[in-house]
Amino acid sequence: MLVVMKAQATQEEIREVCATIEQLGFRAHPLPGAQRTAIGITGNQGEVERGNLEALSGVAEVIRVSKAYKLASREVKNEDTVIRFAGTDAAIGGGSLAIIAGPCSIESREQAFAIAEQVAAAGAQFFRGGAFKPRTSPYAFQGLGVEALVIMAEIRARFGLRIVTEALDNESLDLAAKWADVVQIGARNMQNFSLLKRAGRLRKPVLLKRGLAATLEEFLMSAEYVMSEGNYEVILCERGVRTFVDHARNTLDLSIIPAVRRLSHLPILVDPSHATGKRDSILPMARAAVASGASGILVEVHNHPEKALSDGPQSIYPDQFARMMDELEQIAPVVGRKLPRGIRVEAATE
Repeated sequence: MLVVMKAQATQEEIREVCATIEQLGFRAHPLPGAQRTAIGITGNQGEVERGNLEALSGVAEVIRVSKAYKLASREVKNEDTVIRFAGTDAAIGGGSLAIIAGPCSIESREQAFAIAEQVAAAGAQFFRGGAFKPRTSPYAFQGLGVEALVIMAEIRARFGLRIVTEALDNESLDLAAKWADVVQIGARNMQNFSLLKRAGRLRKPVLLKRGLAATLEEFLMSAEYVMSEGNYEVILCERGVRTFVDHARNTLDLSIIPAVRRLSHLPILVDPSHATGKRDSILPMARAAVASGASGILVEVHNHPEKALSDGPQSIYPDQFARMMDELEQIAPVVGRKLPRGIRVEAATE
C-alpha cells in the first residue's frame, strides 16, 4: 500500500500518518518527492484498511502497489532517486553520469595514490578499491583489509574523491561503512538476505551488483531487502550474467537498463570490467552503456595491470580511462545527461 500526501502537507501531518501506520503494526517508509511525499507501507500480509488512513489530515489518497518490490518501484516514487554526498557536488542518479574508477584491489599506498591521482585528473568523482576480496581460489590475494580502508580515506582527503568499497560479511560491512562513502554488495552476495538487511540498517548508500544469474525481479527484490530496513539510497549495478559465451568473461545485459528505468526509480550503473573481462572490450561497452541510459560507469583502472594482484586483464590503463572520459562526455548530451568533470588536480606532492 502507498499513502500519497497532499502537496501542501506539513511535516507534522506526515509524522502523524507514519505514527498511525506504525500503530497498526506496519512499517512506514516516507519517500519525499519533488512535489509531494509518498509513504510506503510494508509488513502487511493483505489489504490495509484504507478508510482510517484516508481520513487523516494531509492525505491525498491511499493506493495499492501491485509490484512485489514496493519501495523500489516507480509506483511508489516516480522521480528518479538521486544520491548526493555532503561536501561535494558528486552525485549518483538524475541527469549526471557518475564515474567510479580505481583498481580491483588496493595493493599498496603507492599504487593506490598513483591511480587515484590519474583518475581524479581525468575527471572521476568516485574512487573504487577492494579492501576485502572475494576470490574463487582461497590462495589468491584476499586484500589488505583495514589497511586498505585507511589508504582510501587518505585518498579522499587528498583528492576529494568519494570512496566505494565492497563488504563481504557483517564484520567487513561495519568497517566499510565506517571508512567508505558507498558500500558495495557484490554479485555473489546479491541474495545474502541477512547481509542485505544489515546493510539496510546502515545509513550509508549501498551499491548492489546483479547476481551471476539473477532475473530483473530478483535483482529488484534484493534492493527491496535493503530498502525495507529504512535505507533508501540503493544503487543498482549491471555487471554481466553467466551464459554460454567464451569470448567474454560474462554477457553484458544492456537491455536491463531501460527495463530498470521503466520499473524503478533507483539509479543503475554498468561495470564493463567484470562484464567483459577483457581490456579491449571495456571502452566500447562503456560507450554503449551510457548510450543505453545508464546512470554511470564502474570501471577498473590500474597503472601496471600486467603486475596487478587481481583482475589485471580487465583493468584499463589511466590513459585509456582519460580517453573513455572524453568519449563519454560527447555521448552524454545525446541521451540527456552530462558528465561532470569538476575534480581536477595537478601533480600531487607527498
